[in-house]
Amino acid sequence: MAEKVFMKGNEAMCEAAIQAGCRYFFGYPITPASEQAEYMARRLYEEGGVYLQAESEVAAANMVLGAAGAGARVMTATSGPGFSLMQEAVSAIAGSEIPSLFVNISRGGPGTGNIGPSQADYFQACKGGGHGDYRNIVLAPSSVQEAADLIFDGFDLADRYRMAVVVLADGFLGQMMEPVEFRRRDVSSLPEKPWAATGAKGRPKNIINSYWLKEEVLEALNERLQAKYRDVAAKEKRWEEYLVDDADIVLVAYGTVGRISRSVVEAAREEGIRAGLVRPITLWPFPDEPISRLAGKTKAFLVVEMSAGQMLEDVRLAGCDKSPVYFNGRMGGMIQYPDEILREVEKIADSLGVSWR
Repeated sequence: MAEKVFMKGNEAMCEAAIQAGCRYFFGYPITPASEQAEYMARRLYEEGGVYLQAESEVAAANMVLGAAGAGARVMTATSGPGFSLMQEAVSAIAGSEIPSLFVNISRGGPGTGNIGPSQADYFQACKGGGHGDYRNIVLAPSSVQEAADLIFDGFDLADRYRMAVVVLADGFLGQMMEPVEFRRRDVSSLPEKPWAATGAKGRPKNIINSYWLKEEVLEALNERLQAKYRDVAAKEKRWEEYLVDDADIVLVAYGTVGRISRSVVEAAREEGIRAGLVRPITLWPFPDEPISRLAGKTKAFLVVEMSAGQMLEDVRLAGCDKSPVYFNGRMGGMIQYPDEILREVEKIADSLGVSWR
């Protein structure tokens, strides 16, 4: 068994990336993600890799595009304002079908906002923050251990589907420290990438491109991309369920708020309220199956987010109005306390006529 080490979330994600075979990091410092650039500047040198601080987030994302187009495992890390600047390159990565990994340690907004934790980048990550019909796989860890594990998985998913993967965490998870165990994998033989631009000696040249002037050619590309996204949606949805089988009230929450909501479920059960939790791990593809299965059986859903209600829309769509959906949100870098969410659960129980002590 590997030894556990006590690490900050930002640093654990970077160490996992290195162990997953990442040898290139291009980025620009921004709180609360700056430790990732700092960690990679030191560790990639030790591993014979390349760290480069770009002149901007725009440049960093396009460097990711270039290195990934040459077949490398490459990543960048930023926060909300920086990820906004990267969106043109993310769209180009989708159109060029290049595997790459983006980490967004999101902070309070809109605008420059503040450095507090937030989940208000859900729309940006899950609905396509740039132009065109494209999708990113979006993974949402709720602990330092899971963050490290999802970095490994993110690189594998990016290679498998030739698309960008976004690990969407928040400032709280990026900054907190927990024990983490790195499950080392053999990266001596990463997947072959015959499409990569690695020089054309002895083979036809490969061209990395997202620029198609003929409408019918671009439509054919889009149709192929949509077929791929349907395949991803069919195979890659991930979620965790906790005490939902007999639950009258099912909380739906991800990331940091997901772990807080788990303790709320336990506290509600101690009061006699049968609560449960669905924690999405993939935000796209959104795990609608547990919501649609529980809709009509549970008396209500409570969506808990550090936003004005962005995942809320996907929960409502999945539930098809078969059970009422309530919402508890904090904004501007504020985070819910367990007692705050528990009081909301108690109010819902009272409104539904659920008896509890």
